[in-house]
Amino acid sequence: MIAPQSPQDEKLRLEKLRALKLLDTAPEERFDRLTRMAKRLFQVETAVVSLVDEDRQWFKSKASAEELPDETPRDVSFCGHAILGDEVFVVEDACVDERFQDNPLVTAESGIRFYAGFPLRINDGSALGTLCIFDSKPRKFNDEDMQLLRDLGDMAEKEIAALQMATLDPLTLISNRRGFTELAQYAFNVSKRKALPASVILIDINRFKQISEEFGSSEGEQILVKMASILRAVFRETDIFGRVGDDEFAVFMMESDDDSTRDALRRLERAVEKLDMEKERGYDIEFSAGYVVASPGTIQTLDDLLALADERMYTV
Repeated sequence: MIAPQSPQDEKLRLEKLRALKLLDTAPEERFDRLTRMAKRLFQVETAVVSLVDEDRQWFKSKASAEELPDETPRDVSFCGHAILGDEVFVVEDACVDERFQDNPLVTAESGIRFYAGFPLRINDGSALGTLCIFDSKPRKFNDEDMQLLRDLGDMAEKEIAALQMATLDPLTLISNRRGFTELAQYAFNVSKRKALPASVILIDINRFKQISEEFGSSEGEQILVKMASILRAVFRETDIFGRVGDDEFAVFMMESDDDSTRDALRRLERAVEKLDMEKERGYDIEFSAGYVVASPGTIQTLDDLLALADERMYTV
C-alpha cells in the first residue's frame, strides 16, 4: 500500500477547509442530492462527498447500499490520492494496483475494487475533498463517464462556493456575521440542552478607523487578517469565532466558565502584545473586549448574550 502524500498547499488547504465549518456538521440536502444522483447514474454501490482533514477523510454526504462510517483514516484513503491532481482520479481495479492492493479498505470483505473521484476545489485551487463513487466490483471508466463525474463535481463545487460566500468573510477567511450566528446558535442550543456553561466574547479593535485613514486601507485590512490569525491560535478548535462587523469579532466558547474565559482573554492579550513587539508600525494594535457567561439553567438567548457582551465591552 502507498499512503497519499500531502498537497503542496497543505497548510493553506486545511485552513480554508476548517474555515468553511463543514467538518462534523449534519447532512444537507444540497450534497445528499448529488450523491444520490451519482449513485443512480453510475449504478454503483456508493457515492460520497468527502472532506480530507489532516488525519482523516470525513463524509459530508453518503449514498450507499451499505452503512458507512462517518470517517476513515486519511493514510488509507483513496480521496487522499485524488486531491493531489486536477482531474478525475480513477482506479478501475484496486486489487491489481500497487498503491491499493493491500489497503485495508480493499482487502476487507466486500472491499473497494473500483473508485473514481473528482477533486473539489474552491477559488484559489485548494482541493478540500472529492465527489467520489466506488464499488466492490471492478469496472471500466470511459471518457463519457469522466465527463459526467466532472459535471456532478462542478455542481458540488458550486454548492461549496455558495456556502463560502454566504458564511465566510473573504478577507480574514473566518466566519462572517451570518456564519458565526448560525454556528454559535447551534452550539448554544446544545449547551442549553446539556446544561453546559458557555460564554460569548465581543472584541473591538481600538482606533481602527483612525489607523486606516492614517496608514491606508490595506494596513487596516492587514490588522484584521492578523487578528483572525491570532484568534485561530488562541482559542480552542471547538470554539466558534467570526468577524461580525468592520472591526469587531465575536467568540462563542462551549463549556467555558468565568475563569476559562478570562484565561482565553489573557492569552489573546499576550498574543497581540507579542505581535506589537515584533514590528514597529507607528502604532500598536489594541482591542477592547466584553464577555458574558451563561450558566446552566439560565434562559438567555444568543442575542441576549451578544447584547450583554457588547454592553460590557469597555468594562472588562
